[in-house]
Amino acid sequence: MAYLTGDEYEMYGLEATTADSLVAAASDLIDAHCRRSGFGIVQYMERFRMGRSQMVRLTYLPLAAASGATSAIVLLRGRYVSRGREWAGESALAAEIAGVFATPNVWVDLTSSAVDVDTQSGELILLGGALSPALGDLEVTYTAGYATTPEAVKQACAKLVQNALATPALNVSKQKIDRMYVQYFADTLIDADVKRLLAPFVAQRLAS
Repeated sequence: MAYLTGDEYEMYGLEATTADSLVAAASDLIDAHCRRSGFGIVQYMERFRMGRSQMVRLTYLPLAAASGATSAIVLLRGRYVSRGREWAGESALAAEIAGVFATPNVWVDLTSSAVDVDTQSGELILLGGALSPALGDLEVTYTAGYATTPEAVKQACAKLVQNALATPALNVSKQKIDRMYVQYFADTLIDADVKRLLAPFVAQRLAS
């Protein structure tokens, strides 16, 4: 997806005749740098090994419900630890109950009420009482992204195009720019200003 349309080129300091293929290539570089498949609202699935805190952070932000949905959380599944493993952070009585009622190593569906979610930070905390067995693994299917392309991303796209136009090694006079060719010059094109603009959008997997 191109992050600037033809009628926006001049607004962001580009010539109206700028090749669309160059803007598309710059947009691909942004996706690669931010480790995203775009900035629209799309669905992701992640699996986590649960720690003692029973808290994880989702990678792609901000969480946002898809059109027609009421929540960004699409599906939750959990897997209890095996009987041979220590139950993270639970009492001996809870471990005994879990050994009877919780089937280990089998994925089970969880309700949305089983977690507390912060849509901006992506922090997800499993809720449960003192006798609730702890989960060993958690699988979260969710939607995240933006209804419209963030302004900083548009600015970064224009800056990448300007950098490409100023790079002699790039033959920008061609009507069609080879995206792999532009990718080869990624380190040159993605300068400090572009990194600063994109910093809030880089997806990062954090340990729980």
